[in-house]
This record gives sequence, C-alpha cells and structure tokens, in this order.
Amino acid sequence: MANKEGILLVLSGPSGAGKGTICKSLLREAEIQYSISATTRSPRTGEKDGREYFFLTKEDFENKIKEDALLEWAKVYDNYYGTPKKFVEDMLLDGKDCILEIDPQGAHKVRTNKPDGVLVFIAPPSMHELENRITNRGTENLLEIEKRLSCAKEEMLCMHNYDYVVINDQVEVATEKIKAILVAEKCRVQRNKACYL
Repeated sequence: MANKEGILLVLSGPSGAGKGTICKSLLREAEIQYSISATTRSPRTGEKDGREYFFLTKEDFENKIKEDALLEWAKVYDNYYGTPKKFVEDMLLDGKDCILEIDPQGAHKVRTNKPDGVLVFIAPPSMHELENRITNRGTENLLEIEKRLSCAKEEMLCMHNYDYVVINDQVEVATEKIKAILVAEKCRVQRNKACYL
C-alpha cells in the first residue's frame, strides 16, 4: 500500500478567537507537526532559529518570494512573515500531518497554492466574548483594541472561504472537533484512491 501524504491543516480566524491556544492543545493531543514560519524580524530572547522561526535576512526572504518558495507570506509593519513551501511539503510527503496557524489573508493564499489543504476557521462564541478576550489580555491599549475588533469583524466575513468552522467556546471541545475533522479528512475517497490503484 502506498504511503499516504499527510494533511495540511490550516487554522485561522480573528485575533482573540484562540487559534494559538487550540494549536498548542492539538500539538499535545494529536499526531501533528507544527509548520515553522520564516521571518525577517530579529530573534527574541530565548528564540532559536529553526525552532520558533526560520530567521532570514530581508534579501533572503525577498529571494524566496521571487523563487515562489513560500506557501504564503505577508509584510507586517517592517518585517516579512511567511511559510516555507519545501518545509511543509517534505513533512506531508513523509506522511506527517502539519498544522499552520495564520491569518485569513494567509489562509486564502494557502488555498490557492495547496488546494487540498484543510482550512478551519476558529470563531469566537460572539463578538461580545471576543471583545472581552482581547480586553482582558491587557496587552493592547484602547485604540489597539478598537482596531483589532474592527479587523475581527472584517475577518469574520471570510468564514465562507473555509472548509469548516469551529466555535471556540471551550478549548477542549474545540480541540476534539478539530481532531474529528482530521479523522474525517483521512477517510475522504480522494485521499485514499491511490492506495488501491
């Protein structure tokens, strides 16, 4: 029987929906690898190249853009962030499932470059709850909170571009739903045909 390719699972949604928390939970509970992003920003204290990020020079990153070596990328403030295509493809070809936590803009680019990727939109239980979460983090001032909420409302409109939506009311429940999505995706006829031909 042929070795089946792993599944690329893309988690995205508005800031404060709990993508990062769910991602950490999945990494603990499911057999899935984390896709390491590339960035041009400087490493923070304790960060290691190839663990938190692949730290690249601006020139190296721009060369990767020219070479079409990124699944998705964006410029945030003065730094580039992106997903190295080869790193993800090597994992998938090795039969490992891979999780990618990115914003909706990045998810749209992944859909274009990797159509068989599974896109899951992480939604808050309500906009009121999202506002509470962002406010209670205590990491943004009032202006930044308003900006994030405005952006979140726009990002919620992207939900129809995804394969699944998971409402993050409780992290444990949301994690179980995503694990169930992975099981269902592994049973798709399209993913299994090659094993029997």
